[in-house]
Order: sequence, then structure tokens, then C-alpha cells
Amino acid sequence: MKIIELAAEHKAQFACCLEEESTEAKDAGPRRACWIDRFLARGLCAKLAVDDNGMVGGMIQYLPIEQSTVDGRGLYFIPCIWVHGHKTGRGNFQGHGMGRALLAAAEADARALGATGMAAWGLWIPVWMKASWFKKHGYQKADRNGVSLLVWKPFTAEAQKPRWFRPRRELPANVPGKVTVTAFVNGWCMVGNLNLERARRAAAEFGDWVVYREIDVSEHTAMAEWGRSDEIFINGKPVFAGPPVNYEKIRRHIEKQVRRLPA
Repeated sequence: MKIIELAAEHKAQFACCLEEESTEAKDAGPRRACWIDRFLARGLCAKLAVDDNGMVGGMIQYLPIEQSTVDGRGLYFIPCIWVHGHKTGRGNFQGHGMGRALLAAAEADARALGATGMAAWGLWIPVWMKASWFKKHGYQKADRNGVSLLVWKPFTAEAQKPRWFRPRRELPANVPGKVTVTAFVNGWCMVGNLNLERARRAAAEFGDWVVYREIDVSEHTAMAEWGRSDEIFINGKPVFAGPPVNYEKIRRHIEKQVRRLPA
């Protein structure tokens, strides 16, 4: 196994989070690809784990925390580390040290770039991006927001603890006489992009009865202003946006509100 830098030849599969066999991943990938191109110019770093047969099995991305969805200074932040674990597609690469090797390589790179520490996020529930995995590698809790933990590993005594941005503004008002679907868009996460694409398609099914609007929070200043990322609201009520939300579930939520509109 070896760790390599992201190169042009692997960019498409990186944009699809190594799920390029999925049609829906391809639909969500272009938004993420645009985010990658923008943020590579702002310090985004990415590495891939390649097995002894030359197959890419894992990936990590990290960037200056000042360009991220998190409030902090001097650190680098890991939005995502992923080792392909499905039997379908390229297969299961988990359990062979790829994640550990990717994290070590990213930390070494961040140190060389002058970072005072590394931050990441994880879930305290036992699913993807488990916070407990980071804790096994020396990370400690910095902040919590629901099931999401912000963890960090200081490299220097001067390192400052990061924190989550919190919602600071009210949602924009709903459009009178319409079902209003509001989506906060960042672009970095394929799962988040997939949820947004499903919400957009479901809203379009109902024509003029539904207004779909996106709020771009990819800029750090926008995150500081809104404190929300990759969230979907239907008439001001949140739709759970954890793992990919089933398309029919989103559609049913919208249809329920459409039925309540005056004829």
C-alpha cells in the first residue's frame, strides 16, 4: 500500500468519493468537483490510498480551517476521510490500515505546512466518520453539536481549540401560498450534494406549487453568518440530512405540505 497525492487522473473518482459506479453519485459529483477546483486554489489538500494492485481504496481531504465549515485559527481541518467499505463497486478495503496511513500522512503534511494542529469531525453514534476512531488516534473533543463531535489534536502549545459555528440567523421567510424548500449548500460532501439533488428533483415534480431555493454557504464568512451546512428545510421544518435521504421520503414530505395548500 502507498499514499499518493491527488492527481488529474484520479480527480473524477475522488469527486464521486470512489463511488463512480453509482448513477446518483455521478449526478452529485459535479457540484463536489466544482468545490474541489475552487478550494484547491485555497489550500485544499487531498491524498489517496492505493493497494498493492494499484487500486485506489481510500481518500482524505483537509484544508486550512479558515476555509472550512468550522470556526478556528491556525489549524487544518479534515472534512472527510473515507476507505471504501462496500462489497459492490471497487470492493471493501477497510480493515487493512488505509485510514490510519491516510491520517498519518495528512497530519505530517499539515505540520510541514505550519499548522498548529489538526481538527476533524465525527459522529458519536457508531456509523461513518466515527468520532471514537479519531480518539483512538490521539484526538480529543473540542465541541459538540447534536450527534456531531468536533475533535482536534494540537501540535503546539499555541494551538487554539476550534468550535462549531452555531445558527445565528432566522431562516428566510416562506413564500406565501407555496411550499418552500430551502437548502443550505456547501458542496464539499457527496452525500450532502446527493440529498440536495433529491430535494431539487422532488420539488420540481410539483411545478409552481413548490419553490426551491438554495443558500450557498461554501464561503467561510457565509458559514459564520448562517451556521448551517447541507441542511434541507420544508416550510421551515428540517428534513433529517444524515445518510442519503430516500428520494421518496423527501417527496412525501413535500407532497404532504402541497396537500395543505388552499385550492
